[in-house]
Amino acid sequence: MALYLLVFVVCLLIFGGMVGLLLLSGTPRFRTDPERLLILFDQALEGRVDESEWNAIMGYPIRHDDYLDGVRRRAQRLMDAHGNHGRAARGKSLLDEQGHDELAALRAHLARRQALRERQRSVK
Repeated sequence: MALYLLVFVVCLLIFGGMVGLLLLSGTPRFRTDPERLLILFDQALEGRVDESEWNAIMGYPIRHDDYLDGVRRRAQRLMDAHGNHGRAARGKSLLDEQGHDELAALRAHLARRQALRERQRSVK
């Protein structure tokens, strides 16, 4: 009987500790920043990004910055309109020529905005 109670208490402590850890630990958060989008756009323009990486970042909403979420949605629409699914696996570019040009313009716009924000932060 004593052994049974000892095993029961040890199991109760282990399960209670696990439940406590799960309750106290926060939900992991992934915050996409402008630098990560610029890196992804550069990789897509150079043909070094695969479709799964593109979809992992572009498919995740950016809730902390409405502007960045707009950029993400525009890039996703570019992929829907000009993307050639499966081409990256064959070693080709993820986007066709027109999509490539539009993504380059979107990347340049984001880079200019980011540079302006950095300049404004350094002045303050």
